[in-house]
Amino acid sequence: MAKYIFVFLICFGSMSAQTFDKSKMDSLFNLLEHNQKGMGSFSIFSNGKEIYQKSFGFSNVSDKTSANELTKYRIGSISKTYTATIIMQLVEEGKIKLNTLLSKYFPKIPNADKITIESLLRHQSGLFNITNDENFSIWMVEPQTRESMIERIIKNGTTFEPKEKTEYSNTNYILLSYIAEIVENKNFRNILENRIIKPLHLKRTEFGNKINPANNEALSYNFENSEWKLIESQTDMSGPMGAGGIVSTPTEVNIFFTNLFSGNLVSANALSQMENAKNGVGLGLMKLPLGDKEIYGHGGSIDGFESFAAYFPKDKLSLVLTTNYLYTQISNVFIGAVQIYFGMDYKLPDFAPLKTIELKPEELDVYLGKYSSPNFPIDITITKDGNILLVQGEGQPQFPIDAISKDTFYSEKVMITLKFLPEKKKMMVEQGGQVYELTKE
Repeated sequence: MAKYIFVFLICFGSMSAQTFDKSKMDSLFNLLEHNQKGMGSFSIFSNGKEIYQKSFGFSNVSDKTSANELTKYRIGSISKTYTATIIMQLVEEGKIKLNTLLSKYFPKIPNADKITIESLLRHQSGLFNITNDENFSIWMVEPQTRESMIERIIKNGTTFEPKEKTEYSNTNYILLSYIAEIVENKNFRNILENRIIKPLHLKRTEFGNKINPANNEALSYNFENSEWKLIESQTDMSGPMGAGGIVSTPTEVNIFFTNLFSGNLVSANALSQMENAKNGVGLGLMKLPLGDKEIYGHGGSIDGFESFAAYFPKDKLSLVLTTNYLYTQISNVFIGAVQIYFGMDYKLPDFAPLKTIELKPEELDVYLGKYSSPNFPIDITITKDGNILLVQGEGQPQFPIDAISKDTFYSEKVMITLKFLPEKKKMMVEQGGQVYELTKE
């Protein structure tokens, strides 16, 4: 998943939220809907109960069908947490071990004799990310067999040695799905139903099929030239399997996370292993750097659907946002919702038309270079292409940013403002209600 997440840092202090400003939360999602900036659903669980639910926009634009609490969305890589839970159940039942080698199941895969189940769970296998395959956009929409996928995995090989580093790869969780199928002698759909869906009495969660709007399943869209554009390409879920094949509602994703962290799906010991993050990556869980809060979750992106789930263990709090269109990266809206929940100072987005100015190419030179700060998680490099200023966070995609005044630039897509102080060789980064000062190297 390509993301522009510069910051996921919020200073919570000792804040708690027994109650929160529901009208402000409503306003956030109403603004997205009324300005054609987003469509989707959001849910909050506290102490095992849903205390807030909001749907906004359409699930089906052509029929003007509004989304509601039962609308299903493709949740993308949040599926990985479900798959990791299944694997940990199998470990606890003694059917596999975390140190079991991949070669036991797929000996022809490169480095299979060095890659363990845990390496797959932690994204430390070194296997090429199959969704980066040059023909991915062609074959992803067609039904895939296990044999065809394994052949691609073998062909694409490795990018580093097992456990050498951590690097996100959907290949890992596709293989974990297949391993679960081999161990259980069932298809992944049935495993998911038997181990998670039925025990939790979920009614709107399943391994995905072709989207059926008549069953209150959301279609995904782009908004271009003041018109909604249907994203017609749909991934056949036989490709991503447990790496991204599940569909659900925010309410039922919250039910899953609440039960996972309450010990109803795996033991406390197994959950502790899942939470044990190395480089921010646990077993099917990401440990999120949100101030002094301990938070675990996962994001998802597939076919124009964006989703994010986060669980706060000490608060017994779970928040899930799923969208079938969003004008910005999902973390920006999610952070806003978190700030509203905790009663923090959060300014609702202003969607007034942005007034930009045009600068000459030579006027941009003073901003170019690499900026860093010990208080900011990554370095930011500023370059240009003609009279367009380009921004790139370390390890992240590059994006253009508009000049709104001399020395001040803004990107609506990333919801970030950069204010340059050329004479001091400084750059102020404003995002998510936080301000950071970076120095030019």
